Amino acid sequence: MNRSRSVILATVAALLAGGAAVYFGGDASAATACAPAWSATAVYVGGNSASQNGHNYTAKWWTQNESPATHSGQWDVWADNGACGGTTTPPTTQPTTRPTTTPPTTQPTTPPTTTPPSNGSLPAHFLTGYWQNFYNGAAALKLASVPSNYDLIAVAFADATGTPGAVSFTLDSGLAAQVGGYTDAQFKADIATMHSRGKKVIISVGGQNGTVSVSDSGSATNFANSVYSLMTTYGFDGVDIDLENGINATYMGSALRSLRAKAGANLIITLAPQTIDMQSTGSSYFALALSIKDILTVVHTQYYNSGSMLGCDQNQAYSQGTENFLTALACIQTQGGLRPDQVALGLPASGSAAGGGYQSPANVNAALDCLARGTNCGTFKPPATYPGIRGAMTWSINWDVSNGNSFGNTVKPHLATLP
Repeated sequence: MNRSRSVILATVAALLAGGAAVYFGGDASAATACAPAWSATAVYVGGNSASQNGHNYTAKWWTQNESPATHSGQWDVWADNGACGGTTTPPTTQPTTRPTTTPPTTQPTTPPTTTPPSNGSLPAHFLTGYWQNFYNGAAALKLASVPSNYDLIAVAFADATGTPGAVSFTLDSGLAAQVGGYTDAQFKADIATMHSRGKKVIISVGGQNGTVSVSDSGSATNFANSVYSLMTTYGFDGVDIDLENGINATYMGSALRSLRAKAGANLIITLAPQTIDMQSTGSSYFALALSIKDILTVVHTQYYNSGSMLGCDQNQAYSQGTENFLTALACIQTQGGLRPDQVALGLPASGSAAGGGYQSPANVNAALDCLARGTNCGTFKPPATYPGIRGAMTWSINWDVSNGNSFGNTVKPHLATLP
């Protein structure tokens, strides 16, 4: 017998002699007490506890109506604390607005149920468009000439520099020539004009030919510092991540959190992954979205240039260019852990704007109805309705103008009819 074991036995003997009750492993009465049962209507914030199906869970960030049993894991909202049993006791830390043993009957005032914590004062449902800082045959526009349909304008694109992770921005000389000259000072003034109209303008990083790489702590710091510098120089309201040649979820997540710390709670963060990037929570883009869910504004998945893809039912492939493609793939994101208000539909503004996947704006409206209300669906109907679905995005504003503003004129008014 070793010394430690003899000490333990002696201690147990003393406790028994004194009339104490001693329990050994396997006794159900010694199991961890269960926290209050999870409620689909309650709002939980980081650190709040709940139990479901005999397990205790802790929320990592704000959540509502996300079952701990199906939304726990490395990239999801709930942390599984293991089995529980015995007497249910209140959690060690209670939400300030909730009674000690039951969830509230009314929602806390912040954050709203359909608006993300970092939204830059965007509408509940809004339209995003990319503004091209280059000329490729689409209508050349100064920023102040963007049609009023667009609530959020993503300036495409920031440029990589010789410093790893860092980005810069320079007005394209080809664009300037098309619009009769365009200076830095005029561009800054145009951003201020858009702000005066209630619009938001963000800088997009990447694109098809983007070469920005954030793959270690140094490049993450460079990225955050350089984007913040562009924000303070030009007046950008945030950043769009449109990296189509690979992304490191860990270090890009770190960079965006650092940027948020510098810029504050009104920072707008959007992602524009390709369709393949949002097929599984194991992909780097999806992992990034989940890891910054508490500060993420919206994901504008590019539902084009992709061919056929599996939907959230996982047993059928859906063809791009159809309503089913939009509805069946959008619910992958909601089932994977994103809130509906963090999901938007990205489409080309015309057949000239993409290699494939264009569909009529009327189809886009039907897909939004299907997701938000369960009406106007095609042959696929999502497993739930998502009234908070955030809206739509198009590539690009320039191509939309070339096409008679069909996308903006059709989709924007419809967004106002959503719940």
